[in-house]
Amino acid sequence: MSGEMEWRLHVDPTRCIGSGICAGVAPQHFVLVDGLSRPVAERITADESVLDAAESCPLEAIVVSDVDGLRRIAPEE
Repeated sequence: MSGEMEWRLHVDPTRCIGSGICAGVAPQHFVLVDGLSRPVAERITADESVLDAAESCPLEAIVVSDVDGLRRIAPEE
């Protein structure tokens, strides 16, 4: 492993309304499938664009956490 920080992405399908903001802000990390957002990969190398996507989500359906899932990174609580 290169030592780069990894994050875990989760989109809550019960909260997502499919606005597509996340796919517009971070298209390499989010896609719309059947009208709802999904992460392209659950584990990613840390990328500022996913923080912007999580903070831009109107229903806070996107959660970015450290790779073990114990520390929430975005959106800020």
